[in-house]
Amino acid sequence: MKKIITGNEAIARGAYEAGCLIAAAYPGTPSTEILENIAAYKEIYSEWSPNEKVALEVAAGASIAGARALCAMKHVGLNVASDPLYTMAYTGVNGGLVVVNADDPGMHSSQNEQDNRLTAPHAKVLMLEPSDSQECLDFTKEAFCLSEKFDIPVLLRVTTRVCHSKGIVKLGERSEVGTKPYVKNAEKYVMAPANAQKRHLVVEEKLKELGGFSEKSYLNKIEWGNMKTGIITSGISYQHAKEVFGDNASYLKLGLTYPLPRNLIKSFAAQVEKLYIIEENEPYLEQFVKSLGIDCVGKELIPICGELNPEILKRVLLEENEPESYKIELKATARPPVLCAGCPHRPFFLALKKCKNIVVTGDIGCYTLGMVPPLNMLDTCICMGAGISAGVGFEKAVKAGKRNEKVFGIMGDSTFFHSGITSLIDGVYSKSSMVAVILDNSITAMTGHQDNPGTGKNLMGQDSPVIDMAGIIKAVGVKHENILVVDPYDLKATQEAVQKAYKSDELMVIITKQPCALIKEVQKRRAGEYCYCDNEKCKKCKVCLRTGCPAISFRDEKIIMDKAQCNGCTLCKQVCKFDAIVKVGK
Repeated sequence: MKKIITGNEAIARGAYEAGCLIAAAYPGTPSTEILENIAAYKEIYSEWSPNEKVALEVAAGASIAGARALCAMKHVGLNVASDPLYTMAYTGVNGGLVVVNADDPGMHSSQNEQDNRLTAPHAKVLMLEPSDSQECLDFTKEAFCLSEKFDIPVLLRVTTRVCHSKGIVKLGERSEVGTKPYVKNAEKYVMAPANAQKRHLVVEEKLKELGGFSEKSYLNKIEWGNMKTGIITSGISYQHAKEVFGDNASYLKLGLTYPLPRNLIKSFAAQVEKLYIIEENEPYLEQFVKSLGIDCVGKELIPICGELNPEILKRVLLEENEPESYKIELKATARPPVLCAGCPHRPFFLALKKCKNIVVTGDIGCYTLGMVPPLNMLDTCICMGAGISAGVGFEKAVKAGKRNEKVFGIMGDSTFFHSGITSLIDGVYSKSSMVAVILDNSITAMTGHQDNPGTGKNLMGQDSPVIDMAGIIKAVGVKHENILVVDPYDLKATQEAVQKAYKSDELMVIITKQPCALIKEVQKRRAGEYCYCDNEKCKKCKVCLRTGCPAISFRDEKIIMDKAQCNGCTLCKQVCKFDAIVKVGK
């Protein structure tokens, strides 16, 4: 059967067909849909783990036990999971272990543009790179086989365009491979220094063997065309190159990109007149080719920043400036990212704006949008968990400089479970007097409403225990009276909590509890609730506009509230001093 599916769906299907039994991930664009689709296959145990490190450790444990296992994450997630990844290269596997890494060239939804192809040689693991949906399915299946054949984790590296583009894919049947027997082997699986020293030698011998395999693998193939131009490429860059050059070039398409096939590359390069290396971001392939003494053209013409596309390649390699492939007469109005109408994070930021001389260390999530006007609240955003831990460091520097800024560190509920607990422990242990803020909207919102340990559901739709966030905070040493739990829709109570924390000389924690306004059940519950402005009472002071709510606008000298967007959170009503805003509904 053939079906049109995305690369992420195809990876999930490949895991299913390969007989995968365990899958774990932490959501993050562009990888999120992999586990969401795997969860539809009931033969596979699937989970949203608290973070990527835990996801890989779950998969690693399953692999050692003899099951085929997969974990998935976006590129920055691999940073979090690097600890187990690097060690699993030494231990090897039992059941096949596949680590899907989704890079984000162009940073469509990420804080950096790192190229994780560089991770494979550093971690000493096998790496495959599919270029379309069919290869996503086929390479995933092959990755499990190669993992078991060579006793090594396999990094399946994809990018945003491969993850989200659709293609025709031929589906197959599931292979029920079951589990391999587990045999106790401390020398292989217990990485104490004495064992690790021996295993490093094994890894190096394994990589030599894999280098020979790479030379003859079907994953690396030559497509002969015009031999005046030769192109070495991989992943989505292959598709762009084919679209630009067609049969006017010959291609060495690399699907197994670590270890790279040095003899195949030398042979191909010797048979073409001019050699181009076409790849996004880092000159990973180019540097290897040049290390072989081969002359080639790469990053001196091809941009190192952002995604590639055919138009860019035509411009820099063929010096062709073609008109845009698709034009429209009218351009959509630019819309900066903004917190949604009724977002429970907005009232907290509004309460925080009343504090003077503060610094707000932010984190990864919807609340990062607190940086944009008119809120303008965030000072930093580094990585998951740094909302609190960077705040601890900032506060220590403030004291060292004998300054008096008050530090608020902000993160969400999913981020707290991801890596905020250890950050808060550091705050307690270091006797910080910052304010740690957890904006609990009962979901992992920005990546598409995935469940987390605080939602009461797991990825497979089953009821799960709700982890008591306030209980954890108390357990790590925050005084009970210093834990303030508020409903952010109650602006007065939120302001009082913020002011109490602001004036305290001890570590304070504020938890705002109100579900994301876009959760379906919440939308159903609030159906028919909205606010409107009584323009006879309105004094046009525009204070309501300063909440930054996208449902509120000022047109024709009147405050207009979009009934379709508004969910009746009443923040605008609470800031209006003239009782000009009326709520309809419950």
